[in-house]
Amino acid sequence: MSDRNGAGVIVVGGGVTGLSAAWWLARRGADVLLLEKGIVGWEASGRNGGGCTHPQSPLFLEEQRLWPQMDELLGYPTEWRPYRIRVALAEADFERFAPWIEMIRHNGLRAERLDPKQVLELCPLASDANLGGWFHDGGHANPQRTAQAYAWALQDLGGRILQHTMVTGFTTRGGRVTAVETSRGSFACDELVIAAGPQTGVLTALLGQEIPVTPARAEMIVTEPLPLLRHGGIDGNGLYGRQTLRGNLAYGGGLHEWLDPPAEDMRLPPRSSTPVLASLARRLVALFPKAAHARVIRSWAGFIENTPDGRPVIDRLGIYDNVVAATMSSVGFGLSPASGRAIAELVLDRTCSFADLSTLRLARFGNLGERWREERGWVPPAPASLAGPVA
Repeated sequence: MSDRNGAGVIVVGGGVTGLSAAWWLARRGADVLLLEKGIVGWEASGRNGGGCTHPQSPLFLEEQRLWPQMDELLGYPTEWRPYRIRVALAEADFERFAPWIEMIRHNGLRAERLDPKQVLELCPLASDANLGGWFHDGGHANPQRTAQAYAWALQDLGGRILQHTMVTGFTTRGGRVTAVETSRGSFACDELVIAAGPQTGVLTALLGQEIPVTPARAEMIVTEPLPLLRHGGIDGNGLYGRQTLRGNLAYGGGLHEWLDPPAEDMRLPPRSSTPVLASLARRLVALFPKAAHARVIRSWAGFIENTPDGRPVIDRLGIYDNVVAATMSSVGFGLSPASGRAIAELVLDRTCSFADLSTLRLARFGNLGERWREERGWVPPAPASLAGPVA
């Protein structure tokens, strides 16, 4: 289809998953239109820790194969850098690291145990009281640069992007979605990809097959620039993040607040929370005590989505044969080169050639109860009372 009021493939969602899928589709010669309710890469996709290491995923090996090539493939910089370091501040940290390290080694990649002295040699900002850690394969990249690179590379291939375009519904006929209804009119399609982050469940529910996701509020802090470390990707103390090429420490960590599934008009991220930022700062100082003097110059609060088992969904909707839906359950950035390729292959080839996606199918939630959020405690906190003490 070449109608300018539609496309052969419409991708809903301008985060890195949707952008990558659209780019891979365009590389295969598909006519692609990407619809985004706000600005591409504006939410969690462009403002996260930048980690590119997910050994628990069936997409891990492809993730690791592709990242070193992405600057060349896209034609724009992602600022990808290799290796990750995990610092232990307590003995229990080694127990938490163990499954991660085992998966990395199981996939044939390197993971080396570090003693405390080696940690300090690699990361002079770390605590002298550290207990050691791990140095392993993987990497990190700049989320904002990467999101922009996907968008520019997609447009270079003839793909179209419409921002500030809210999806309001779908037109269906004969077991297929034939058009996407939006705030800017109707756009016809032959194939549809829904990769809309926390709104994926809301949109698939309009098609009668809701993907179970719940949004959570996540936050990050960014410090003033510091001297560059030998390796900028360092995790520990419940934190994930990296040092930017300019020297800033950009870190987050932990799910801070569960939220109700988003309404269709949720367009702006929430404001940062002072107590949460204070917690992040305290933990960052414990991880890097020699950076305690660094001022926090920026912060960010945004939405990430989570499935009941914490694993992504990449699958074709059973009700409509021409719809592929994807939610990456908060690990979308690092996996985006591989997940985008997998989605493109599901659209064009009906199967993924390089990974077994069976564990990511939607059918695994077939027995999920209606109150699954409440059963897990994934509910918003009760609002604080505004009433004074009762006399």
